[in-house]
Amino acid sequence: MIPNSLLIAVDFDGTVVEDAYPEIGKPKLFAFETLKQLQKDGHRLILWTYRNGRYADKAAEFCKENGVEFYAVNASFPGEDRMDRNVPRKINADIFIDDRNVGGFPGWGEVYQMISKQPMEMAEAHKKRRKKGFFGRR
Repeated sequence: MIPNSLLIAVDFDGTVVEDAYPEIGKPKLFAFETLKQLQKDGHRLILWTYRNGRYADKAAEFCKENGVEFYAVNASFPGEDRMDRNVPRKINADIFIDDRNVGGFPGWGEVYQMISKQPMEMAEAHKKRRKKGFFGRR
């Protein structure tokens, strides 16, 4: 893994494609271009979606046809058995990209700008937020 690379969980419906579940919607503007660039930058991408079984497989295949192959699908790492009750449902990722974020989905251009900031700058901002605590108080 490249130093300062991130493990990024990416939602599918409403984020990579327009929400048309259980069908696959049209790709969102710059979604695949941004995902490919994030991979080129050394980040590992996980497809983290409400879809499961054959619907998740179809989503992963659609992404692969568009040039993005995910490190894992609905799992923290390849081959992880998410049906095991001893495995936490939440996956391990540094960043989650989802259309249900507080404030909504900002768009792929802004997502890339946020992620591609200098790692030290991101770490410093994170440290400041932790110092302040919830709602700016400690």
